[in-house]
Amino acid sequence: MNANREHQCDVLVVGSGAAGLSLALRVAEHGKVIVLSKGPLSEGATYYAQGGIAAVFDESDSIESHVQDTQIAGAGICEEESVRFIAENAKECVQWLIDGGVPFDREENDSDEKPRYHLTREGGHSHRRILHAADATGMAMQTSLQDNVQNHPNIKIFERHNTLDLITEDKIGGDENKIVGAYIWNRNKEHVETVRSKFVVLATGGASKVYQYTSNPDVSSGDGIAMAWRAGCRVANLEFNQFHPTCLFHPEARNFLLTEALRGEGAYLLRPDGTRFMKDFDERGELAPRDVVARAIDFEMKRLGADCMYLDISHKPADFIEKHFPTIHMRLQDLGIDMTKEPIPIVPAAHYTCGGVIVDQSGQTDLAQLYAIGEVSYTGLHGANRMASNSLLECVVYAWSAAKEIVSKIKDAELPPSLPAWDESQVSNSDEEVVIQHNWHELRLFMWDYMGIVRTDKRLERALRRIQLLQQETFDYYSHFRVSNNLLELRNLLQVAELMVRSAMRRKESRGLHYTLDYPELAKDSGPTILDPKDNFDD
Repeated sequence: MNANREHQCDVLVVGSGAAGLSLALRVAEHGKVIVLSKGPLSEGATYYAQGGIAAVFDESDSIESHVQDTQIAGAGICEEESVRFIAENAKECVQWLIDGGVPFDREENDSDEKPRYHLTREGGHSHRRILHAADATGMAMQTSLQDNVQNHPNIKIFERHNTLDLITEDKIGGDENKIVGAYIWNRNKEHVETVRSKFVVLATGGASKVYQYTSNPDVSSGDGIAMAWRAGCRVANLEFNQFHPTCLFHPEARNFLLTEALRGEGAYLLRPDGTRFMKDFDERGELAPRDVVARAIDFEMKRLGADCMYLDISHKPADFIEKHFPTIHMRLQDLGIDMTKEPIPIVPAAHYTCGGVIVDQSGQTDLAQLYAIGEVSYTGLHGANRMASNSLLECVVYAWSAAKEIVSKIKDAELPPSLPAWDESQVSNSDEEVVIQHNWHELRLFMWDYMGIVRTDKRLERALRRIQLLQQETFDYYSHFRVSNNLLELRNLLQVAELMVRSAMRRKESRGLHYTLDYPELAKDSGPTILDPKDNFDD
């Protein structure tokens, strides 16, 4: 590393969840890889994923059925070619995880010669096709991938590093539509460094931290979407923010998720008086898609003035519950709740960003040498609502397809020359961090109120005005003070919040996760909402 604190590699992977680590492992035999992790290596959404990963492993199931279920859940605007591409490659990519050591649960009577995996069913699926590791599938995947990445000689891991911005080639006299590296914030040493690379892969996850209540870890702040937009990439479908229907309502565990597999195994949703309500909203009851269930819970809470609803699986045998949901059972016991005997208090919480950076079937963005995979991307898989357990699948399938393309180009690609250093000559240390904290809380609160489960034109207009005021304050702050983790995340979340609201304002219908009181019906002709950085927004 030179005095400019410059690193170099063949592939820079921004993000350390299932998508980023899978791609790193697949390309590492062909070049040097740097993986950036904003926090500790495991601190991402993958680690906390409970339910599982969808793939056709059962003889009675079919790829056609998986495709059809996904399209129904996506409310008619999934891109069939992408859905089919992912479903067709699901089994092979899940088998790659198994070969790498992910311990998915097996049937009790299976053999090592031909293992039979225990498959569960979740909302929107017509068959049992969810492979899982008890109720901690993400933890099992993350741990296995981490072990393999940490033992690979061609992969360097930089923990506690944020990415500030992507660097386009025009900074060194080339093409503005080509990415050659990134500026990164070393939180350990509190200075900005430069990485130049042949390829950059965004695997930064979603943006649910823009909301007051979320099931996501703190790192889910829309960094990749914001950086790609600033560099010149289009985005799509950011109005579709999935709210998980069942997040634990408890002061000591504000973002603890209660997996959809609970309802798949027969859990009921109850009002405070103990009566079931989902059949009043959808004939599929508790197994309706997430958007339907979240709206039903939100409606009942508002109608009754209740703080929460309840999820109850206590009618099942205690040993069944403890075997299938050991992580949840133990966590709830620690909080004084015995799920084998009593209902669990729940509320909806922001869970998944269905839109993102537009990519092709290889994860390629609008900019040369920049890829986006996982929740940060828009592939066309999810449409207006993501079906349960398709997200981890999308991560590993697109990690495979993007890696295949990068590997085909890596030998002929040239490492860019040294990049300009980050200029801190005009900034000073901040003595007003409280400004960031205040703006942060204000953003999350009004996004929950105005851009939440139910929307109106007036609410969206109010949200946009407030976002623009906070953007100006934050831009002034960013221009005058040295960067910090909170400042970088706030800057990115404000950008993504603006894109979410503008996307919602363009959709004049209610579809899937976007429900507006002003346009309650489906439009006849509908497709993705696409925003382009070249757009002239007319406010």
